[in-house]
Amino acid sequence: MIPASEVSARPTAPGAVFDWLDEAAELRARAGLTRTLHSRPAADTVLDLASNDYLGLTHHPAVTGAAAEAARRWGGGSTGSRLVTGTTALHTELEAELAAFVGVEAALVFSSGYAANLAALTALTDPDTLIVSDAYNHASLIDGCRLSRSEVRRVPHAAPHAVAQALAERTQPRALVVSDTVFSVDGNAAPVAGLSAAARAHGAALLLDDAHGLGVLGPGGRGTPAANGLAGAPDTVTTATLSKSLGSQGGVVLGPARVIRHLVESARTFIFDTGLAPAAVGAALGALRLLRAEPDRADRAREVARTLSAELSRAGLIASDPDAAVVSVRAESPEQAVAWAAACRGAGLAVGCFRPPSVPDGWSRLRLTARADLTADQIAFAVATVTGTRPPA
Repeated sequence: MIPASEVSARPTAPGAVFDWLDEAAELRARAGLTRTLHSRPAADTVLDLASNDYLGLTHHPAVTGAAAEAARRWGGGSTGSRLVTGTTALHTELEAELAAFVGVEAALVFSSGYAANLAALTALTDPDTLIVSDAYNHASLIDGCRLSRSEVRRVPHAAPHAVAQALAERTQPRALVVSDTVFSVDGNAAPVAGLSAAARAHGAALLLDDAHGLGVLGPGGRGTPAANGLAGAPDTVTTATLSKSLGSQGGVVLGPARVIRHLVESARTFIFDTGLAPAAVGAALGALRLLRAEPDRADRAREVARTLSAELSRAGLIASDPDAAVVSVRAESPEQAVAWAAACRGAGLAVGCFRPPSVPDGWSRLRLTARADLTADQIAFAVATVTGTRPPA
């Protein structure tokens, strides 16, 4: 070991080591990209179109009741990693019901959708794998690619022909095609059938992040793979979150049993992470059972999205044409987006505000969630508020 006295030093006052953070904050402020946490009350009076509660289940009595019962029975936490103490009978029950619902052999629940994506990308690849990734993929997929130790080819958005070309040019023995199924900024669906065809033509596996599709797309909300005839496909793995349509918290990987077995034995975000809390498991299970009993909720979420988009477009705004439950409205600048979202909240409507780097094309947006439980009056109020509060560019 080198003695501390021999290590070359750069004399700096202790309080100055993080001065560069202040400079970075100033640069973000000049670009209109400052982000701030805002606490919300339990009983917020504004109409919520900012969340990912697509089916309106977060506060449903069947969901909150299942969460409370799970906490009473199993405790406040799962007490450890799932390979030690963190797998309860409730976790196993949720995994079995999720797998059966979407039509795959097996499922594995994680503490978040982010952790599920990191697990799938790092455990199903290695230096002998080429990853082909859509340019608009979610940050969790991008981070998984970076951690994978694989070569990554970033291809244009929603372009199966570019995927096929990248696969045809590869030198690696294995390949994995990675894409969101529904892109969270505009709510447009990926060309999943085309991606699957390209992957199969070149002997590649397909990984689909169905965070914004599960509960909204497919028969009865069974997800994007089911909508495209890929449920249970032996070459397809799906990830999803339990925090959107299922109104809870956590993530899941769904697919062939041998894939799930491999994740249990090798995925670091599974092995070294504390298991999902019982209350979240219970809430997700309650929501899943409610969705099975009321499959029309998925259709209603898509119907509300189409109505919102049509009405906002009719009012002269540039609104996205949604495939699922997300509608976005174009803003001229980050500053306008922030002011617009604040004006909406002041008028009683909560909407999302997306700015770079969250938007891959550089265009800031307001993002509206088309919840299945919205009434006609609430939809009309949302449209009137968004159109009536638009600030100047």
